[in-house]
Amino acid sequence: MIATLSFYAFAAVLIASAVMVVTSRNPVHSVLFLILAFFNAAGLFLIAGAEFLAMILVIVYVGAVAVLFLFVVMMLDIDFAQMREGFQRYAPIGAIIGGILLLELFMVVTVWRFAPEAAALRLNPNPEGVTNAEALGRILYTDYIYLFQGSGIILLVAMVGAIVLTHRDRPGTKRQDVGVQVARAGTVSVRSVPTGAGLKEIGIERPPSPDDEKPRQVEHQHGGHH
Repeated sequence: MIATLSFYAFAAVLIASAVMVVTSRNPVHSVLFLILAFFNAAGLFLIAGAEFLAMILVIVYVGAVAVLFLFVVMMLDIDFAQMREGFQRYAPIGAIIGGILLLELFMVVTVWRFAPEAAALRLNPNPEGVTNAEALGRILYTDYIYLFQGSGIILLVAMVGAIVLTHRDRPGTKRQDVGVQVARAGTVSVRSVPTGAGLKEIGIERPPSPDDEKPRQVEHQHGGHH
């Protein structure tokens, strides 16, 4: 009875939060509702007896993916009012795509059937007495080890490609040269500087930069014309 009530409670909050993710006007609120949906989905996994998937959902999706979404949304300066201006223009295309997806989901739900042994597996999910994490590990690292390693290689190539595409060699950027720092001779003296003392008061003159010299030359030439 308690498991049934918990299932309906988690499912109701999950559906409501999923709807709010799509319909919320504020993107930050959408990400927060997405985090709430992840937590309720983890609760459903716990009720189903898949505690490993529940913990993975909380640790990976809530702890990393959703937080990354939140940081990106808060850091980007996006004009959402300008983005909503083309909503009516693309509404028919969106309605057609949504209708196609709804039709595909309806076809999947009507054709899909439970396997005859599904009920027995649900009542006795681990006939050998192993945990879910151990059972998933056996499947991933024995039967599907090559596919698992292949997916890891694909993700690694995508990460390297993203770094290469976003890397820019900007001129004038100061970089640390460890060799020059290590080979530096001499010692650094420590001086007692009074509070509020400027560079000129302690005998340190900053050499003029090219940007500081340009306005002076322009003023001198301007005065010569007069």
